[in-house]
Amino acid sequence: MTTTLTEPEGAQKEWPGPLPGAEPLPGQLDRWLAAHGAELVAIRRHIHAHPEPSYHEFETAALVARELAVAGLAPRMLPEGNGVICDIGEGDRVIAFRADLDALPLQDLKDVPYKSTVPNVAHACGHDVHTTVMLGLGLALQQLAERGELPGRVRLIFQCAEETVPSGAPKLIAAGALKDVAAIFALHCYPQLPAGLVGVRSGPFTAAADTVDVKLTGPGGHTARPHLTADLVYALAKVITDVPALLGRRVDPRAGLSMVWGAVHSGEAFNAIPGEGRARGTVRVLSREAWRTAPELVTQLVKDVVAPTGAQVEVGYHRGVPPVINDRMAAAIVAGAAGAALGPERVVEAEISMGGEDFSFYLDQVPGAMIRLGTGVPGSEAKHDLHQGDFDVDENCIGYGVRVMVHTALAALATGAF
Repeated sequence: MTTTLTEPEGAQKEWPGPLPGAEPLPGQLDRWLAAHGAELVAIRRHIHAHPEPSYHEFETAALVARELAVAGLAPRMLPEGNGVICDIGEGDRVIAFRADLDALPLQDLKDVPYKSTVPNVAHACGHDVHTTVMLGLGLALQQLAERGELPGRVRLIFQCAEETVPSGAPKLIAAGALKDVAAIFALHCYPQLPAGLVGVRSGPFTAAADTVDVKLTGPGGHTARPHLTADLVYALAKVITDVPALLGRRVDPRAGLSMVWGAVHSGEAFNAIPGEGRARGTVRVLSREAWRTAPELVTQLVKDVVAPTGAQVEVGYHRGVPPVINDRMAAAIVAGAAGAALGPERVVEAEISMGGEDFSFYLDQVPGAMIRLGTGVPGSEAKHDLHQGDFDVDENCIGYGVRVMVHTALAALATGAF
């Protein structure tokens, strides 16, 4: 790595070695991490200080491409310049890894040297860490490839726009990101776990996330005579309370379906029945089958609930992302790789999240798995959650992430399961 970034004050000078009980990494990975750990921290801090919102990740993508090119690789930029695809090694069968580049429209509230320099844009979800880990993975694998120790081809996918709808995953897939790919892996920061731990699970991992927009209209009227008009506020209240309850009786409880309203508005005057009302919310579900049938079911239930009130109804059901459902074999491979990299006692069962993740678009086409990378400070009671303005990480997590991903790449290349 020949990054020209200035090493920040306080950057780690000695990268953490293998944890007690961990097996040694192949080749010269330990020495590579010890030599380049501070540079990886510098890259992460530079990205953190210069966040870019969804679909505008031009400088971040350019930084990634430059580092890969300096290492002797041939990164391919998306035509828009906000994403990167890069292959390492040779072979007909490809094992892919995905990182997301974009930041959130939030103000960075931290008092640190690498605080965001962009007003109301911050890496409050850890995508700067994801990008740095995958860049470190690529550079370490390139060293192995140059030594003849990489037994196949690995693809790095640096994706734009994970945090918005429509998201960037379909764009990368259309650009050929999954061509010849046998399996794909990713990680996500998780502040509830201390750095040095990873969370793995097979099956449902994150939920599908869709949005619903219900618009009710009527002639309006006086609150003294609701029988002469359509009582829109009452109708809206029925939608808000009855539809989620009815869904619980029309969908298998094991599907993990959750409907929650986030915005409701109707009327201004206390003594006037309004002529328009609106409710907007989300539908989240862990089952692919339930997700496929949700638009028709939700729309019909809203119409059925509104019908007796006399109000007119329009339902806008908008697809977000499918559920992330980790492949059983892929999850087993990454769990074993994490155990080899960090020690088996450092691998825990990940919790299911009802949040959405567009990594699911890749998993709809090829097997794979996402894991949770512990980013909390060991021993600290402070847990700065994702999507909060004060979110930060224990930067030791970068080295642990690189170790796990290198082991995963080698294990996935070695198996004939995909």
